[in-house]
Amino acid sequence: IETVSTSTQVPDEFDRNVPRICGVCGDKASGFHFNAMTCEGCKGFFRRSMKRKASFTCPFNGSCTITKDNRRHCQACRLKRCLDIGMMKEFILTDEEVQRKKELIQRRKDEEAQREVQKPQLSEEQRSIIDTLVDAHHKTYDDSYSDFSRFRPPVREGPVTRSASRAASLHSLSDASSDSFSHSPESGDRKMNLSNLLMMYQEQGLNSSPDSKEGEGTGLSMLPHLADLVSYSIQKVIGFAKTIPGFRELTAEDQIALLKSSAIEVIMLRSNQSFSLEDMSWSCGGPDFKYCVNDVTKAGHTLELLEPLVKFQVGLKKLNLHEEEHVLLMAICLLSPDRPGVQDHERVEALQDRLSEVLQAYIRAHHPGGCLLYAKMIQKLADLRSLNEEHSKQYRSLSFQPEHSMQLTPLVLEVFGGQVT
Repeated sequence: IETVSTSTQVPDEFDRNVPRICGVCGDKASGFHFNAMTCEGCKGFFRRSMKRKASFTCPFNGSCTITKDNRRHCQACRLKRCLDIGMMKEFILTDEEVQRKKELIQRRKDEEAQREVQKPQLSEEQRSIIDTLVDAHHKTYDDSYSDFSRFRPPVREGPVTRSASRAASLHSLSDASSDSFSHSPESGDRKMNLSNLLMMYQEQGLNSSPDSKEGEGTGLSMLPHLADLVSYSIQKVIGFAKTIPGFRELTAEDQIALLKSSAIEVIMLRSNQSFSLEDMSWSCGGPDFKYCVNDVTKAGHTLELLEPLVKFQVGLKKLNLHEEEHVLLMAICLLSPDRPGVQDHERVEALQDRLSEVLQAYIRAHHPGGCLLYAKMIQKLADLRSLNEEHSKQYRSLSFQPEHSMQLTPLVLEVFGGQVT
């Protein structure tokens, strides 16, 4: 009888392109059993034969060819074939060992079930807060970007500024700009009427200033378009803020202070949804609405803001946040008690603490391996403060020039301040 050694069978186990064949009868094998590749039938036959210490006699000449169809005809030659291909009785478990193995498997199943029961769960209130914020984000963030065509059109030609030429030469930042923000001016604490703000949001108007000269001769060809984009984004941030549990119960003054100070940071956060790591740009629909660093320099911003902004966007994108974590981070950012002009610090802090607890509970329950994620997310809020400060500085510089400030919208001027008459 031709024997098949175990060594010739082992490679087949790991080569997915080679069909696994039972070394005893040629049937489809189910895996390695008792040190050889066999089917379930021959596995059971070998185990029963060894346990019974069976002694078989071949009725023929002791050299039967065993196949799938005739394997039951000669037990002696079938058992001989089992031994020839390397099956070993030492690999057969005793009844006690089989029982122990079954108990071990059951114990592991029970432990897994217990772990599932003890797994951190969100309370109904926490789940409700998350659902509210996710729904608000869906209503205030249109990922089709269809409204962008209503803005004053992007103009990418024009004189090349020093920042633009530097941006173009920066390979690492080859393409980065922002869906709604990098180009917009930053936070301030100037006068602003909440009812006016909310009315502007509800009207859904862009409140764009007249086209005037479209920045003619100023070199800031993208300023009108990006000013409209930022103005639009501010409206959406206001709409999102109104849905945050507890926000509308704050005094009008504190609502205004929080919105004015955090608007640019929330805009930077929400724009991460359109940011692409592939080309470091914000893609908001068609090619006209794909923004790179160079575009934003044509709206008056410099690389002192844009380099750290792109670095921030890359880091945030790499955290791979769930949508629930993303919206919670925006809400936590908005409800920061240390913003300028906030009066009721304790109340705002209590609202923010509740959101922070929800975020931590969500990470524990739904983000495996996220033990450091919360700390990394909070660090992003610290990064946003620095970006906010630099943006504010650059916005003030821009707004002091009437030919530029006239391109901004009333809402941008009110939120970021610095209107020059």
